[in-house]
Amino acid sequence: MTNQSDHTYIQQALKGDTNAFSFLVRKYQDMVFSIALKMLQNREEAEDVAQEVFVKCYHSLGKYKGKAKFGSWLYRITYNACLDNIKSYSRNFNTTELIEHVHEGEVGMLENGIDVLEQKERNATIQNAIKQLSSDEQVIILLYYFEELPLKDIAEIVDVSLDNIKIKLFRSRKKLFKLLKNEVESLKRTV
Repeated sequence: MTNQSDHTYIQQALKGDTNAFSFLVRKYQDMVFSIALKMLQNREEAEDVAQEVFVKCYHSLGKYKGKAKFGSWLYRITYNACLDNIKSYSRNFNTTELIEHVHEGEVGMLENGIDVLEQKERNATIQNAIKQLSSDEQVIILLYYFEELPLKDIAEIVDVSLDNIKIKLFRSRKKLFKLLKNEVESLKRTV
């Protein structure tokens, strides 16, 4: 489906066609739930937030101007709803200090070390490292690597400039590499 077909369904929904809005919900529900689950790390909270996102979307549909893709606009609503949820429950994310020195050789060493891990351990290691990032860093990494969104779309979702998102992505990757490197080194010592 293209953005044009989204626009058609949006126009129909604004005229009161609930089936048109249902189509948009079905089309984007997996995406919304996926990002909510990745941000909140709790299935029930993610389901609640996803439902809340579509309610907000329905009530705000008239405010959608079509400047950004509908999916990007919906991602932004999801992102903000997740941040509100995190703030309301005063979650305490484990943040690691930003590491200033990650060398290219270390990245290669990290890749070789990860190859030692079995697939299941590899996935768990990556997920645990991502959980140690701040919520903003997690979102940027998840949107870029797992949702494969272009940087322009991510910048729109988190409401920062394209240059700023590039910097944030660079720093988040650097921090993630350091966390993964430490995990791999720790696993090598125990093997």
